[in-house]
Amino acid sequence: RYQPAGWIASSANQKKVVTKRMNDFIQAQSISFSYHVEEGQAPVNVFENLSVDIHQGEMTAVLGHNGSGKSTFAKHLNAILLPSGGKVYVDGIDTADEERLYDIRQEVGMVFQNPDNQIVATVVEEDVAFGLENIGVPPKEIRERVDRALMDVGIYEYKKHAPHRLSGGQKQRVAIAGIIAMRPKCIVLDEPTAMLDPRGRREVMETIQKLNREYGITVVLITHYMDEAAQCDRVIVMDSGKVILDDTPKKVFSHVRELKTVGLDVPQTSELIYEFLKEGYNLPNDVLTEDECIKAITTLFRRKGIKPKKEAAQPQQGGQQIV
Repeated sequence: RYQPAGWIASSANQKKVVTKRMNDFIQAQSISFSYHVEEGQAPVNVFENLSVDIHQGEMTAVLGHNGSGKSTFAKHLNAILLPSGGKVYVDGIDTADEERLYDIRQEVGMVFQNPDNQIVATVVEEDVAFGLENIGVPPKEIRERVDRALMDVGIYEYKKHAPHRLSGGQKQRVAIAGIIAMRPKCIVLDEPTAMLDPRGRREVMETIQKLNREYGITVVLITHYMDEAAQCDRVIVMDSGKVILDDTPKKVFSHVRELKTVGLDVPQTSELIYEFLKEGYNLPNDVLTEDECIKAITTLFRRKGIKPKKEAAQPQQGGQQIV
């Protein structure tokens, strides 16, 4: 049974290596869900007969415009919501089994958009310890788990600080620390960077990637940022409660026209290559990174015999020229 390496007693300098296993950890089988707006009105269907498998050890992004059903789907992954039809299984456990709800929540932790809604204590380390205290973990083990979780998310030095004095990115990492201290196998993050500035977004994404790459935690990231989705192993695109694309980031973002049709953007590199392709230039359509984009365009220019223009010399004080 897997446990993240950071939570196993070991030398602090020991190299942590986790081999990914692609078993189906979460299975959503033909699930349906609807909600009532007002009494007497017909329920609104969010999705119907939706089937998605989440693989163990994988980092999966779920994209979709507002109202696509992505956040509702996320809440089904640890039984915050239950389907009106079909089944959701978490590590083989039926989420509709009320007697196993505790086990499900131990397996799958949830991080929401606004970290202020998840922080309950006035000191960082006390907030991270809150869930552990509620389930009766011995004090000595709480201390060990809290310290390890804070180190894993990179905010150990702030453990005595008041959460309200931290930046948005730091607050979100406190929320993540509170989840991983519970030792889940999977973390579901519902637009965790939506309220953060670019620096906070970068901090949170680096933390999420570390938990997945080094410790093997399964990650489901609900996001509307294309650059975040591009960093994942797999991208699922939802529209009107249906999965319309499900593949690697390279494959998904090569479908520029389809993504724009459902109101989604694409990474700038994919957009640039798409514009070249529209003009009839022969370029690979699965370019994703900046380096790949530069290489593809440079190769095209060489084939066409196009040489980049040198910048004109700029005058400098004293009459000297610089190029």
